[in-house]
Amino acid sequence: MTDAPQPIKVAVAQPRGFPFRPAEAVDRVCQWTAEAGAEGARLVLFPEAFIGGYPWGLTFGTSVGGRSEAGRRAFERYWRSAIDVPGPETERMGEAAAAAGLFLAVGVIERDTTSGRGTLFCTLVYFGPDGSILGKHRKLKPTAAERLIWGEGDGSTMPVLATEIGRIGGLICWENYMPLARMALYGKGVELYLAPTADSRDRWQATLRHIALEGRCFVLGCNQYVEKGHYPDDLEILAEVESSPEVLCRGGSAVYGPLGEHVAGPLEGEEGLLYADLDLSAVPRGKFDFDVVGHYARPDVFRLHVNEAPQESVTRWEEETL
Repeated sequence: MTDAPQPIKVAVAQPRGFPFRPAEAVDRVCQWTAEAGAEGARLVLFPEAFIGGYPWGLTFGTSVGGRSEAGRRAFERYWRSAIDVPGPETERMGEAAAAAGLFLAVGVIERDTTSGRGTLFCTLVYFGPDGSILGKHRKLKPTAAERLIWGEGDGSTMPVLATEIGRIGGLICWENYMPLARMALYGKGVELYLAPTADSRDRWQATLRHIALEGRCFVLGCNQYVEKGHYPDDLEILAEVESSPEVLCRGGSAVYGPLGEHVAGPLEGEEGLLYADLDLSAVPRGKFDFDVVGHYARPDVFRLHVNEAPQESVTRWEEETL
């Protein structure tokens, strides 16, 4: 008989925002990773777009059929606030994960310079307890005005990582409303489902709970606490947020279990670290009566095909004929 897994402690980080200030955001990741490790956490999750920043309320000077020069300059600044994966910032965060001996997942704005593109991606980067980058997920479909500033990921970055603490994977923000994207993770056996977001509305809690019930997995929801004053004072397009409320994002980080039970949170109106002790034995117990990719599936009627090949805009003829 296989021994039941030991309970694990996880931490969900809800920091204040550091938009356009990647060095300060990385400092907070390293600081809180050390703190969570000292508390015995085996996994720490940071929010969507934490490194680089989620630009609440900004339009970057755009309108239908128009762009402003100030908006272009602000986008350049945002582009310079993004990070390379791998790069100096991921090296620092990997070192923090290794020093704390835990798994770390961080939402970043990724600057894709290796292929010569100027495109930014909203990315979730996974680090192992040895400090290595275990994988990354690029957001498949930026939502609404996010499409002005972020490109689309593809199926080549949808990992579910088999680790000693469970199978770890996740989707970013409103990707979690995409049934087929969720199904792709369920098909890989995700047990610790990470859902970093920028959505702080009450209804988001229903989404997290639904995913836990549907996937019979633990769901870690993660957000930031952000005020208008967190933007740099010298941001050229700062006037775009004048009419926005003082609190741009109130948080709402929370954890739910495989039967939809509330485990921790939601944390709202402040920054902080949210801890939860998880019994992974609850995952197979939950699948006794509902396994969305097993005995409750109907592959004779419904079947999902996932394209996991990288989608490149330029390929060499020699590659295609070898």
